[in-house]
Amino acid sequence: MNTSALIRPAWTPATIALMVIGFMVFWPLGFAMLAYIIWGDRLEGFKRDVNRATDGIFAGCRRGSDKAARWGNGSARTGNVAFDDWREKELERLNEERRKLDEMLTQFDEYARELRRAKDQDEFDRFMANRNKSTAPTKTDPSTETAPTKRGKGSGLLDD
Repeated sequence: MNTSALIRPAWTPATIALMVIGFMVFWPLGFAMLAYIIWGDRLEGFKRDVNRATDGIFAGCRRGSDKAARWGNGSARTGNVAFDDWREKELERLNEERRKLDEMLTQFDEYARELRRAKDQDEFDRFMANRNKSTAPTKTDPSTETAPTKRGKGSGLLDD
């Protein structure tokens, strides 16, 4: 009995007929069949390489999740009671330190925000004071005003 497949990546009458029918029905199907005929023999190696790569990626994810479960939540026990107790105490101490640092960060952020607000307010007040000085109407003393002088011909730019 013959064990070769009817549709294999080669120029057989079946694959040529499928390619022609593919082009007649929907042209991307014809191109897909042509690509299978030309590059189909590389498909096994490609599938093997892709499977190896994805297995490596997911194996790394599994190792990472195992580490997270072992050290992250503290529920995984090593079997050594003294070590487990010490580790729990250290993790509690570190969590307390983290909480204190987070609290100090919040306080500093509030302090810096207040400093920026005070600086902005000072700059705004200075701007308003300068603006009010330059737009304030100036009162002139009538005794210091001089009467308009009559100009002779040729003294002005726009003479009639």
